[in-house]
Amino acid sequence: MKRDRRLFLAATAMAALALAAGSTAFAAAYPTKTVTMVVAYPPGGDTDAMARLYADKLSARLKQPVIVENRPGAAGVVGTAFVSRAQADGYTLLYTPNPFTLAPMVLKLAPAASYDPLHSFTPVIQTAVQAVLLVANPAAGVRTVPEMIAAAKAGKSFTYGSPGAGSPMHIAGEMLNRAAGVKIQHVPYKGVAPAVNDVVAGHVNFAYVTLGPVAQYINTGRLIALAITDARRSALLPNVPTLAELGYKDVVVGAWHGVMAPRGTPPEVVKVLNEQLNEVIRLPDVTEKMATFGAQPVGGAPAALEKVNASDYERLGKVIRDMGISAE
Repeated sequence: MKRDRRLFLAATAMAALALAAGSTAFAAAYPTKTVTMVVAYPPGGDTDAMARLYADKLSARLKQPVIVENRPGAAGVVGTAFVSRAQADGYTLLYTPNPFTLAPMVLKLAPAASYDPLHSFTPVIQTAVQAVLLVANPAAGVRTVPEMIAAAKAGKSFTYGSPGAGSPMHIAGEMLNRAAGVKIQHVPYKGVAPAVNDVVAGHVNFAYVTLGPVAQYINTGRLIALAITDARRSALLPNVPTLAELGYKDVVVGAWHGVMAPRGTPPEVVKVLNEQLNEVIRLPDVTEKMATFGAQPVGGAPAALEKVNASDYERLGKVIRDMGISAE
């Protein structure tokens, strides 16, 4: 019996060593063919542009083509769910903004059509953060958040736009409404561009958007930056206060981008991708280009992306449930 046990343990150890050797050999060879980076949104937006920037730089480093494939639909769920079910071999990746974490909660889709943001993916790297702004059309007659809140409490009817019902920007707007005790009416749009167009035109008084699409309008005075919804001021707009600084300490909603792989992707492959993308993020021309999107580089270990994703899921998920926010 003891001899049989020793033989069994020896065979198990040998199998584990063989598996580890095979995994290491696979990682050493990776990649041997084209890598596809899926973007779950249409071409032309910030997410798509940043994905193409990273894909181009990554191609040169991996010495294999890295192509961007757009799979839009259902506020990003279609493409994201596709990646969650892809083979976990490092050849299908997801480049995503942070609606990734919240979309399944606000859309309330059947599990077969959706994904689990905590358990369906292996984090690779957090690539960037973007400042989320509350901006005003000058015709609204306010130049600060206190003025906006005072006018709303005095009975003035205001509206704010966001890139969509259930988006992080919509959540920020409703959190401020609740914290300030006002009701500024939400107007959802299908994306950032139409929301920006309508706040610039004055069809809505305010909008919650990322910095890139509105920077030109802030610089020319066609929009006023009232506040940042992130935890800290943006280095790209150092004079604009955060909502937390203005007394709304719980109204913190940031925007981030990252790369995810299907759950079960070999750790050695994740390590290769993480190391190469960390190098890409630090390139001066990449940092310069990211600034045009109002984005700042992050980088770091996969665990950092895992942590920020889990934090958003818990904290903002509670807000969604408590306030009954949905994309309907």
